[in-house]
Amino acid sequence: MTHALYLLDPDDGPTWAPFAGIRPLSELRAGAHLVRERWETFVGAEATAIFALPHLAGFPEPGVPRVEPRRAVAGPAVIGSSTFAPRGLAGPLPDAPTRLIHEGITVGWAVPAGATWEGPVAHAQATNVDGVLLRGVYDLVGALEQLLREDTIKLLGDSDPVPKGSTVIGDPTWVAVHEGAIEPGVLFDTRNGPVVLESGVEVRSGTRLEGPLWVGANARLVGGAIRGSAIGPWSVVHGEMSTTVMLGYANKTHEGFVGHSVLGRWVNLAAGTTTSNLKNTYGPVRLEIAGAVLETGHQFLGSLVGDHAKTAIGTLLNTGTVIGAGASVFDGVRAPKYVAPFDWGGSASERMTQQKFLAVVERVLPRRHVEVSEAMRSYLSRAYEWLTR
Repeated sequence: MTHALYLLDPDDGPTWAPFAGIRPLSELRAGAHLVRERWETFVGAEATAIFALPHLAGFPEPGVPRVEPRRAVAGPAVIGSSTFAPRGLAGPLPDAPTRLIHEGITVGWAVPAGATWEGPVAHAQATNVDGVLLRGVYDLVGALEQLLREDTIKLLGDSDPVPKGSTVIGDPTWVAVHEGAIEPGVLFDTRNGPVVLESGVEVRSGTRLEGPLWVGANARLVGGAIRGSAIGPWSVVHGEMSTTVMLGYANKTHEGFVGHSVLGRWVNLAAGTTTSNLKNTYGPVRLEIAGAVLETGHQFLGSLVGDHAKTAIGTLLNTGTVIGAGASVFDGVRAPKYVAPFDWGGSASERMTQQKFLAVVERVLPRRHVEVSEAMRSYLSRAYEWLTR
């Protein structure tokens, strides 16, 4: 029996900064795939809808199912939590209301035909599922380390030959290239996992690519050492990058180290922007978000940077820095540990106006061949008002 799939975002909270309020959390990347894509593979069906914060209704990114407030769902259906990244395929689901659990925590519900889901059902029978639980945005770094190698192995498939002039250290069959533009002098290191480049990826001479590594369509890698990362489509990377998730359409075009970080869409890191991903004490990293203190449990954690955020030349980002959506950081060499959404400068003394933010968007998005539609303007205006309320 085919089940319809719905994704359920969590309630708003600091653990989901800097992405709560600017995008559905099912559209975050866990390994090489979005959380939504993992649920779609698990259920064997494309998502019907995403239940998210009301102001995100009509979220306009291509390929995303409709976004709407939570409502009742008639079975047969699966309601999957955006805070969980499933592994593999679902087994047969019981013909009764069922909680999907992972390590004792509910991560979804299965609704049989003839039944209706109206919200969490605490006493339904339980079925265990495999995957990675996400306690907050910071756990996308851990998910990368747990999922990326197996993702890239499964994505190998058919491939163009390794281009002449390239060097491969390790198994050459673990390099997957699809109609890309690879200059001579690129080094592929597959000893720790495959390197998968989707269609249209450009790699310039002098770039070292160390697996496991996944690079989305039409991205450009223009020099430096890049390892253990998932780089979304239409992104540009230069310099050193390690264990980092890029959702896509982001720029790190110049030198500077970025490690154990999560970068949203349309982020621009100016030349010399560098993250710290390890405390001097080698202790676990603590986040400070709008007065809330979060213990991540991660020894290595760089920066979490929301959609449309930007840094100035030479910006230094402390271990566990969080930069809100739309913020522009330029007040000092060392950024604060927390920068609120749409801050202008980074010190919270000023805020970018909605008009100015939209004017920047109008200039930036067409550079990646993305139209700024009325639906896009409306969504961004609602997100601005919600995040600055």
